[in-house]
Amino acid sequence: MTTNRAPTTHPYLRAATAGVRHHTRALNRSVLDQPVDRAHLDVLHAHVTELHRLLDRLAQAARPAHPGAGRHLATAHTRLWQASAEVHSAFHLLPNELTDSTECRPEQLPEGPPVLTICQRHLAAGHTVRRKTTPTDLNRPRTTPRER
Repeated sequence: MTTNRAPTTHPYLRAATAGVRHHTRALNRSVLDQPVDRAHLDVLHAHVTELHRLLDRLAQAARPAHPGAGRHLATAHTRLWQASAEVHSAFHLLPNELTDSTECRPEQLPEGPPVLTICQRHLAAGHTVRRKTTPTDLNRPRTTPRER
């Protein structure tokens, strides 16, 4: 039996969800009058990377008591890593205001070199993934069986 928790649980996560929902609705209304830019993908990558870290922690916490749930959360962790890798790749395919180069050059990123850039963030997340996931797991379409 599941219980409904009070709406005050996890307020920051609820606010982040509401923010993403609001942003999506705003994009629907504007019908993307402006093309997607690198700054937009950089912020999206930061969001996906933080979700990746959250799922990693939740999977670790769930595994001892509920191994099946932990496996599913670990699978979601892997899929979120794949999503962040695709956002990172898309970032580098967009033209840069300073040059048309698509190589990773931190000094030309929206946040600039002193702050954590998309490539540094991606490398840090990749370190966690390589520590906990095998290359085979990263390439599988589905890593856990459906449990009924």
